[in-house]
Order: sequence, then C-alpha cells, then structure tokens
Amino acid sequence: MTIALRPDEDERLAALASYNVMDTPRESDFDDIVRLASEICETPVAVVNLIGDGRQFFKAEIGLGVRETPLETSFCGHAILDDDFMIVPDATLDHRFDCNPLVTGDPGLRFYAGALLKTAAGLPIGTLCVLDFKPKDLASHQRTALRTLANQVMTQLELRRLNTHLAERVAEVEAERDRSEMLGREIDHRVMNSLQFVSGLLAMQAKTTDDREAAHQLGLASSRVSTVARVHRHFYVEEVAGTTSALAYAERLLSDLSDVIAPCSVRTAGQPTPIATALIMPLGLITNELVTNAAKNGAQRVEVRISASDGGVRIEVEDDGPGLPVDFDPAARKGLGLRVVRSLVDQHAGVLTFGSGRHGGALFSATLTEGS
Repeated sequence: MTIALRPDEDERLAALASYNVMDTPRESDFDDIVRLASEICETPVAVVNLIGDGRQFFKAEIGLGVRETPLETSFCGHAILDDDFMIVPDATLDHRFDCNPLVTGDPGLRFYAGALLKTAAGLPIGTLCVLDFKPKDLASHQRTALRTLANQVMTQLELRRLNTHLAERVAEVEAERDRSEMLGREIDHRVMNSLQFVSGLLAMQAKTTDDREAAHQLGLASSRVSTVARVHRHFYVEEVAGTTSALAYAERLLSDLSDVIAPCSVRTAGQPTPIATALIMPLGLITNELVTNAAKNGAQRVEVRISASDGGVRIEVEDDGPGLPVDFDPAARKGLGLRVVRSLVDQHAGVLTFGSGRHGGALFSATLTEGS
C-alpha cells in the first residue's frame, strides 16, 4: 500500500523535528490524554500518533502494545491529508482501508477517528486517534472532546519544546558565566602580580635614589600600590570563596595589616553582614586608609566595627590616639588618604562623619550604598 504525501511534506517533517519528540520515552501527561480519550469515546484503543518519514511513532497509546509501525498501513497517514477530522465508521466499507492488513487480518480494526495535531502554522504533525475492533460512530460531544484533547496534546508539545529551549538557554548562560568567572580570576591573578611587581620596583628605586624627597615620595607610592594589591588580594579570595561577609573580609585584611601597623593593635566587632561584591573593594580601601592613618598618628589600639546600613554597609573606625584637631576638616586635608576615603564614599552615595571616640581618640564612620 502507498500513501499520498502532502505538498508541504518537507515543511511538515521539519515542524515535527522541531519538537524533538520522536523516539522519546512515555510521559504521563500524554498517557493521561489517551486514557481520557479512550474513556470518552468508549474505544479500547487511543493513540497520540506522530507521523514521521516512512513510519509513525506512538508517543502515547492504550490498547496497542507497540510504539511504532510502518506508514504503509497507517490510518493516520490518510488523516493528515484532511483539514481537521477523519472518521471511518467501518473500514471494511472504505476503499482506502478495505485491503489494509490491519483490517483484513490481525488485529481486525474496523473503526477509526482522528483529530489532527496542528502546529501554530497549521502544519499537521500527527493525530490523536481512537480505534475499535467493531464498526461504530461518535456522538457530537465525543468528536468535540477528541478535538479538544488534540489541542491539549499540542499544548503539551509546545510546553515541552519551550522547556527544552529554556534549559538549553540556561545551560548556555551558565557556561558563559563560568567562562567569564574563569577569565575574571585570571585577570585578578595577573593584576595582583602586576601590582606587587610595581610596588617592589618603587621600593627598590626609593632605596637607591640620593634625593630624600624623591625617596620619600617613591616610598609613599610603593606603599599605596602595595595597599591596593593587598585589598585586591583579599577581594579575590572573597570572590573565589563565594562569600559576601563584610566582617570576614575586613578581618582577613586587617590580619594582613598587623605587621604594617605594629605596635598598634586592631580588633573587629560586628555581625557577619552580607555585602554586595561591588562594595568589597571600596570597603577594603577605606578600612586600610583609616586604620593605617590611626596608627601613623600614634594610636595604640583601633577598633573596626562593621554593620548593615540601608542598602549597604557601615564601617566605623575608632582609635585611642590624640584625637582630631578642633578645626579638623577632611575637605581641607592635603593628604592622599582622606581624599581617597571621601572620593570612595561619594562614589557610592555614602556619608562620611568624624568626631571624638569614647577614649578621646578619633572616630570615623563611613557608609557605602549598593547600586550607586
């Protein structure tokens, strides 16, 4: 037996392939539909049938016990040539099927009704069909129900395809994210090495120059570059660890500073405050500047307190040093350190305040806001 093909057969097969459903395992969503179709239409057989190239694949079936048959004996191969619905009350009386071996031999099919599975473009990729071994017809409500269930099959296929596309897209995004993170870690590593190299060169130059002022400035520059390298190193560790605790970050940074500010000692206080990645670097630079300034000005003890602030983080640095001058104005200070602090606070829509601490020393408070 030969079955005629549609004029748009190539487009139809391409549409079917886009669902990636041929030869896939059974799924309960489709099994439920054929079970319901069988009960409503009162037939022993119901099938979600997808018409491929030379064969038909049963995504779901009840009453057949097979998943695939050749297209030559297919009722549904004829059904997809129609516009919507095909019904065969008695196959022995229909010239298209009266010689079909499934009719003349085992299992002795007689009745067939199939509602098309149509894509949004109107291309039929298969049918939802019901079959019986005796002649019969369907009532109007049964035909309507079969069409409705066929629409549900297409809805499930569309959802299945959408979920597949989403899963593929998520996998692509995650792969790109992994590549970006790997590149970022490589850049971080190279930046740290470069900063340490530059700091070492400046320190070496400071030791070899005969100009005291130049040596002093080179020493300051080396110290600044070393500070940025130190902050960057701990920022890198924070990212690799996948943590976002402002307190833990500050503790690691200050532990690394202990030799630099000795004999001044530092303690930290606060809760493990979550912090946005964008705020880690400015937090580290501000902490470094305020603590090292306190040590330079004679403080023996410094306390760093970290707490959450509206949309960001607050850092307080209190020392037991000589305190601030009466006319202290950070805007008028010529030193680079406080200018760096003020600039970072301004860039992150924060507030910088200062005054006297509990022990007569200086107290600085800075807030940083995410998304500024």
